[in-house]
Amino acid sequence: MPAKRHITAEDLYLLQIVTGSELSPDGQHVVFSLQRVDREKEKKYSNLWIVPTRGGEARQFTIGDHVDSSPRWSPDGLSIAFISNRDDEKQSQLYIIPFQGGEARLLTHMHGEFASIAWSPDGKRFVCQFRKTDPDEIEREKDERKKELGIVYRQISRVFYKLDGKGYLPKDRWHLWTIDARTGRSRQLTSSPVFDDIDPCWSPDGRQIAFCSNHSPDPDFNPNAIDLFVIDAAGGAEHKIDTPAGPKTSPAFSPDGSWIAYLGQEGLHAEWKNMNLWVVPADGSGKAQNITGAFDFNVSAWTINDTGASTQMPPTWSPDSDRIYFQVARHGNTELQSIRVDGRDLHTVVEDRGVVSQYNFDRTGSTLAYFFGEMFDPGQIHVREMGTQTDRKITKINRDLLDRLELGEIEEGWFKGPAENDLQGWILKPPGFDVKKKYPSILEIHGGPLVQYGNFFMFEFFYLAAAGYVVYFCNPRGGQGYGEEHARAIQGAWGTVDYDDLMAWVDFVCQKPYIDPERMGVTGGSYGGYMTNWIIGHTQRFKAAVTQRSVSNLISMWGSSDFNWVFQETFDDKAPYESIEALWRCSPLQYLGNARTPTLVLHNQQDLRCAIEQGEQVFVALKKLGVDTELIVFPDEPHGLSRIGRTDRRIARLNHIRRWFDKYLMEQES
Repeated sequence: MPAKRHITAEDLYLLQIVTGSELSPDGQHVVFSLQRVDREKEKKYSNLWIVPTRGGEARQFTIGDHVDSSPRWSPDGLSIAFISNRDDEKQSQLYIIPFQGGEARLLTHMHGEFASIAWSPDGKRFVCQFRKTDPDEIEREKDERKKELGIVYRQISRVFYKLDGKGYLPKDRWHLWTIDARTGRSRQLTSSPVFDDIDPCWSPDGRQIAFCSNHSPDPDFNPNAIDLFVIDAAGGAEHKIDTPAGPKTSPAFSPDGSWIAYLGQEGLHAEWKNMNLWVVPADGSGKAQNITGAFDFNVSAWTINDTGASTQMPPTWSPDSDRIYFQVARHGNTELQSIRVDGRDLHTVVEDRGVVSQYNFDRTGSTLAYFFGEMFDPGQIHVREMGTQTDRKITKINRDLLDRLELGEIEEGWFKGPAENDLQGWILKPPGFDVKKKYPSILEIHGGPLVQYGNFFMFEFFYLAAAGYVVYFCNPRGGQGYGEEHARAIQGAWGTVDYDDLMAWVDFVCQKPYIDPERMGVTGGSYGGYMTNWIIGHTQRFKAAVTQRSVSNLISMWGSSDFNWVFQETFDDKAPYESIEALWRCSPLQYLGNARTPTLVLHNQQDLRCAIEQGEQVFVALKKLGVDTELIVFPDEPHGLSRIGRTDRRIARLNHIRRWFDKYLMEQES
């Protein structure tokens, strides 16, 4: 076997990522969408692949330089529906392809964006969440002169008018449509100019569709007031199901039609609360019941990585309507759990060290297929026989690359925070680690803050470790995965106990004999960038910092983010013209006068989540202070450059981070 090598930034071109998967109704095959990068064109394409569940290699099912995504088996298992832009790069449509072979058939000719598709139980129709393109944009695309001249102006009347990664939103809202699976004839079921209708699902008899919607007079100013509705599949007035106030998502009918399960929080302004699993009688005859409320965990898929986000799946019922399967993000893992509909007999189905993303059962509930990502593997598809509990990995995605790489070793540890609180962290050691050496180190801080780091592949961490750094990361208070008290701790108080926990983690790591306390760096993005800004304004213990797509000034961020003022609700829920005290008290910019740490500022020009002015303020402040700094701007990139950006720009970002740390942490090495 040839000698292993270290990972390089250019290996991003070689990684392939599973973007969606589904088990066939008979449990014999899994279809999945596999994304690849075309290095010459700097584009990402994806095709459908098929892998048998009981032995055999995966085979490519669709071909071509386009994006095939969201594969869905027909109820009889004879066809696969999917979304693709194969006939128009700018406009995806719904296609159906026979499983036994044949050409994909174009089913729709719609103008807009598909967010979800689902076959009806009888296989004759689809329900989809769809948002129409503005008519003037369609007209402009047809006229070459207008297309060349571009938009003359935008007329904006709603508050949420843009979204990071999407840009300016169309005037139409998300609505429910049904599509005939034979003719492609579409029918719009909902049409309000004010309400977004999302997450549709079929009743088992195919007569009704449940969905979520915010019917506040102005939903933009009350974004968490989401309710559960049911509408006749043939159209008509929707019926609201009585549930507690608060955000909701992912409804799912029980197979016997008696219940609707959904994910939700109770309360309109309490994002720190756990997401829970709820059930409510489908006919609205009884109260909704929180069946996971007795357990202090978060029903969520959220564990951060930078090669492919974990997918939040809707609750999944057992065929007898007795049990519900759901994901739980906890202690650095995303587990698969199940519980009886009465809230008893909680059972862990998959609790391995890693992240369960897309998962599906066959029609009998006896076979489970699931995507599973780990610390040293971006993810494979596994199959578990529920009767024998035997588990097998059925894909080998990226193995040719990963088997050639020496990635280093991980040390996981729990430590005590300043309030005697239990905290979890990980230390990644460089390839060829020598315990007798003293290493420079980099503290990585996650975004959110209501997320968690964990046992999920982080390309950036391995890249920096390959450069000779010890990379260490933890989950301070303010994130999720450790209960509501842990998440609530920084409500209205960013930069307090979260900072204390991070410094306790640094102290813990500094006790390791292989850490050089004189050569420590710090970096993070989004909220992690906020904390990086906060740290350089409060301590000089780090010799270099890289702040990425950061937050620096909560006052100027108010109203300029795609989420407008929502992020600042936690700070007294007052607009700057009402009170700036809480916003300014928690703004890192207030403390940057103390900064002495050489700091590289990275920001993305099309970041609509944390506008580029947030990074620019840090850069100008440090320049005026005489602190060594640079500003690197990535054109055309959204907030999520590190995860979804153009590959050459992702590579440039990694190289700039390393360059900056090498300048200050490696030059001092004796």
